[in-house]
Amino acid sequence: MAVQALIDSFNQWKGQPVAGGECPVRDVIDHLGDKWSTLLIMVLASRPHRFSEIRRAVPDISQRMLTQTLRDLQRDGLIDRTVFPTNPPSVEYKLSSLGESLLEPLAAMVVWAEKNHDAIRAARVTYDGQAAA
Repeated sequence: MAVQALIDSFNQWKGQPVAGGECPVRDVIDHLGDKWSTLLIMVLASRPHRFSEIRRAVPDISQRMLTQTLRDLQRDGLIDRTVFPTNPPSVEYKLSSLGESLLEPLAAMVVWAEKNHDAIRAARVTYDGQAAA
């Protein structure tokens, strides 16, 4: 059962001093949990995209942040970057096999977020109202 595996993993790590980069959960989730990585992985789930296509698909991301997030995902081995020898050079991004292996658990998380978004927003309003009192 997935829940028991989650509990067992935590119990193995509990109480052990773990430097930031050595904790597998913090090290991996830190990048995946940022504001843009999940969206970019979702864009690339269907097919490879050029930089400008990704930018159009996620219009509220700045060019600088898009570039940095793509570099981070490439560094983590989740996407591959291919430069084509055209004039000017064109670049295409696609999920690597490691990135593709993330799609199923990511899809489950996205479905959960969509299903529970209203409840979470309502809970925040309730909490904020109580905290202000």
